[in-house]
Amino acid sequence: MKRAVLLGLVGLLLATAAVYSRQAPPGGVEAATPGDLKVAVAEKNPWTHLRLNNAADQFQFAVVTDRTGGHRAKVFSQAIAQLNLLQPEFVVSVGDLIEGYTTKPERIEAEWAEFDGYVKKLDMPFFYVPGNHDLTNKTLVEDWGGRFGRKYYHFVYRDVLFLAVNSEDPVSKVSEEQAEYFRKVLDENKGVRWTLAFVHKPLWNAPDLEKNGWAAVERHLAGRNFTVFCGHVHRYQKFVRNGMNYYQLATTGGGSRLRGPAYGEFDHVAWVTMKKTGPLIANILLDGVLPEDLRLPDSAEQASPAYKLALKTHPFAGTVTLDGKPLARATVRFYRKGLVEGSFALSTEGYTDADGKFEASTYKGFDGIPEGEFRVAVIQTGDFDDGELKRKNTLPEKYATAATTPLRVVIKPGVKNEALLELTEWPGFPASGVASARCFLPCVKVSFPEEFQPLPRACATNSG
Repeated sequence: MKRAVLLGLVGLLLATAAVYSRQAPPGGVEAATPGDLKVAVAEKNPWTHLRLNNAADQFQFAVVTDRTGGHRAKVFSQAIAQLNLLQPEFVVSVGDLIEGYTTKPERIEAEWAEFDGYVKKLDMPFFYVPGNHDLTNKTLVEDWGGRFGRKYYHFVYRDVLFLAVNSEDPVSKVSEEQAEYFRKVLDENKGVRWTLAFVHKPLWNAPDLEKNGWAAVERHLAGRNFTVFCGHVHRYQKFVRNGMNYYQLATTGGGSRLRGPAYGEFDHVAWVTMKKTGPLIANILLDGVLPEDLRLPDSAEQASPAYKLALKTHPFAGTVTLDGKPLARATVRFYRKGLVEGSFALSTEGYTDADGKFEASTYKGFDGIPEGEFRVAVIQTGDFDDGELKRKNTLPEKYATAATTPLRVVIKPGVKNEALLELTEWPGFPASGVASARCFLPCVKVSFPEEFQPLPRACATNSG
């Protein structure tokens, strides 16, 4: 019996070898690879390995961020076509889908009809998450309920738990009822391999997390692997809290100066590949997603009416130094007098490069500054500072606010507007007044007291 079995195995091996000899090159056999891959393997082969990147528990989806908040023409609508090119398994939002901020039923209906008309063109499911523009008032809250029912919910896909959190329950809060809902959901799904949360506002940056309900959400998430995605600020940033990653996405058409990655300002989708070890995030900028003919379909999507209110701007370039040396990675802010006596309104910003140079932006990237007189504040907190977070400033505090800064510029039309902003860390340097022997007239100067005349510190020039 054993002899018969042995002879049978030998015969099978010989038959198999004969088949491979017809399919493979000399000295090779067909590879035994997972999936549908069939390839002849020789002693030497023109590839690295045959371990395909297609694990059974791996999947990919996309996250779109703010479409509104001063939306721009033909961005989100064309992003839908770009998503169909990318072919994720599904798409998740982080809110601000319509402009909202109205109680007029006809306008609400028109805005949702426009938005739904876009997302219905997707080849894959789209999961709604509300933002402040979508739930601005009682009328919009009730309208959402009539359209979509739940304002927060969850689902599980391939052993990954997805949480759609409502940050406007009420405004800028997670209600106790909502937090309790997610506590139960998390308790019922303790064994999932990862949890992904999607919320509009970065509630973890608020002063009181107990008051806004986010502390309760984080307590319920504690002890598991999770990742959080949000929008709202229109600027990309990554946070790490309690060892977990939180991603604040930029825009998918929402208002932005689009100054690029250094400012965290770009139109994109977050491409998420769910691996065994957790999510892998790739930010895909929409400018780089084109069809084979390099032409995206045209769109009738109009820009927000807010852009019609823009003032005329004038190009402005500047240089910032600290004790005579170029000051890199500093945020420069321009303030003009506000409507309330003694107040100042932020108008324009810039961010210095390695040589201390910057270009100012008001409405869009590097468009300059409107005409008028401005106070200039300069801070340095590690990267471009949008003012949303209270981070440690490494520069003298006298330069940090419109109320205390000694720096002034005047912007005039028809001339070359530029500035040399010279800061000092000298002790005793007064909190008001600027002077410079480097100015080329006409120049803005504010003199120091006679008893204290330091070296030149700051100047704004307008040269024709």
